[in-house]
Amino acid sequence: MNRCVLLGSFAVVLGGIVLSALGEPSAVSGQKSPGPLLRVAKTDDFQVTGRGDSRAWEKARWEPLHLRSAEGRDEQPTRVKVLYSSTGLYVLMDAVDTTVTATMNADFLDLWNEDVFEFFLWPDERQPVYFEYEISPLGFELPILIPNFDGKFLGWRPWHYDGPRTTRKATSTTGGPKQSGAKITGWKAEVFMPFDLLTPLQNVPPKPGTRWRANFYRVDYDGGRSTSWDWARVGPSFHEFRKFGTLIFE
Repeated sequence: MNRCVLLGSFAVVLGGIVLSALGEPSAVSGQKSPGPLLRVAKTDDFQVTGRGDSRAWEKARWEPLHLRSAEGRDEQPTRVKVLYSSTGLYVLMDAVDTTVTATMNADFLDLWNEDVFEFFLWPDERQPVYFEYEISPLGFELPILIPNFDGKFLGWRPWHYDGPRTTRKATSTTGGPKQSGAKITGWKAEVFMPFDLLTPLQNVPPKPGTRWRANFYRVDYDGGRSTSWDWARVGPSFHEFRKFGTLIFE
C-alpha cells in the first residue's frame, strides 16, 4: 500500500481541517452517493468479545468484501457487519484464512505489512480528512487521522488516547490458536469506535438519516504474497476516499 505514517497528535491538524471545502455532504446536497450503500441499525451498547456473539449483531446483515485481484475465485471470503449506538460505532469483520501471518506485538506499528483488517470513516465530505483503523489477528491496532490533500496524506496519532476516547477491541481465531504462524481456518475482529475519538471531525455523532462515506478492507499474506479485498472498489491505493461507499444511519 502507498502510505506514509507520521505519528503526532490530533491537535496539530486542527487548523488544517478547515483549509479546503470540497462541497456539501451528500446528505445535505441530495446528490446520489457513489459506491455501495450500507444501512446501519442502532443498538444499545454491548460487550466486545472478538467473537461477534452478542445478540445485538442479529440486527445487522453481513456485507461481503470483494477480492481485488481479477484472477481466480475468492477462496478466502471476507465479510463485515456494522452497528452504532449513542456512544460509538461497532464493526465486526470475519474472514476465512489458513495462517496467522502476523508478528507485530504492539499498537501503532505498520500493521498493513502483515495480515490485517481495516476500515476508513469519512464523516464530512466537505473536508479531505478521514479516520483510518487497522487491527491484526493478534489484536494490535492502528487508529490514525488522515488529512489527504490532493493525494498527499499523513497519519496522525490520537492525543490523550484514554478514557472514553479509547477503542474497545478483540480478535479470535477458529481452527487453531491465536498466535503468530498458527494454522487456522479463519479469524474475526470486533471493534467499538467511540465517537469521542473521532473529534474534531464534523458530522459526528451521527443521527438517524446521517450519511458517512466509508470503506472496509482486508489484506492477507499467506504463502508470501499479498492478497487484498475491499468493500467499495478503489484503485491502487486504499486512500482513494472519493470512491468510498456510504453508511446510512437508521
